[in-house]
Amino acid sequence: MTKNEAIAKAAREVLAHGGPACLTDPHIALRAMGDALDLGATHDDIKAEMRRQREEA
Repeated sequence: MTKNEAIAKAAREVLAHGGPACLTDPHIALRAMGDALDLGATHDDIKAEMRRQREEA
């Protein structure tokens, strides 16, 4: 998985499984974020991708 793919996946997982109304396993999003961070992504990279995905939807 490339860094950009990991960022997109992390953003997608956080949007789908994160937040205060999270009714699923919160570790899903945390694992995806950890993978992206391990590949060199920053939290800002993930936030920017989350914004992009929200606007796309």
